[in-house]
Amino acid sequence: MKFDLHTHHFRCGHADGTIRDYIEAAISHGLQVIGISDHSPYFAEEEDQPWPGITMATSDFGNYVAEVLKLKEEYKDRIEVLLGVESDFFPEHADVYRRMYDQYPFDYIIGSVHKSDGISIFNKNRWKGMKDGEKVRQKEIYYDLIRQSAQSGMFQILGHIDAMKGYFPAFSEIPTEAVDETLRVIGQCDIAIEINTSGKMKDCGGWYPSDDILERALHYGVAATFGSDSHVPSRVGDEFEEVARRLKEIGFKEWVFFRQKQRCIVPL
Repeated sequence: MKFDLHTHHFRCGHADGTIRDYIEAAISHGLQVIGISDHSPYFAEEEDQPWPGITMATSDFGNYVAEVLKLKEEYKDRIEVLLGVESDFFPEHADVYRRMYDQYPFDYIIGSVHKSDGISIFNKNRWKGMKDGEKVRQKEIYYDLIRQSAQSGMFQILGHIDAMKGYFPAFSEIPTEAVDETLRVIGQCDIAIEINTSGKMKDCGGWYPSDDILERALHYGVAATFGSDSHVPSRVGDEFEEVARRLKEIGFKEWVFFRQKQRCIVPL
């Protein structure tokens, strides 16, 4: 069974194509399940769409949900379409986001940390001139946010949990126990992590998370799922088979997707 839970479309302002384009791409690539999970609006901001090139307007969120639900019904005999969203995680605004999501019938919500210590994790300049001790502190701040997101109860999946390495590959080598502590908490909270194949589009190459994190995730009983994080329809399902093979090599026996926030197990 082939699935992809992490896809975007034009509403976020930095992806191409319509929701229908991604569904059609999924069918053409042999998927049985496709999840639509565009970036959540900045619900805590007073302005409707403060950063148009990053995410959709708050006023458009209902339209997004309605379109996915309409297409879910339209395509039900050809492919299962799941309603998802990739949610930013800001601890100070968690209740605002939770109230918004509770209004809609999401199959799953991906919790992703995109800002850490007030700066984008993909900011190429944040590491320039930084001393080793501060690098450790920044990595620990990032993983503390991921840990809090796991404990929030808002999410079924945590997105790209080492994506801070995107434009700073040396991030992976910064020594700290924070990664293991975070994986332990994720396992205790019974939340899945995605293997996200969009890392190949960044300087780090490869996937999020790295193989060594996946090996430790298995040790802590963390479930895995798949997301291409596609921002163009052609990447839907990208490297699904390769990820499945690698998970089996690491020792995983199964991975999961979510329907009505309930875990569906898929043997590897």
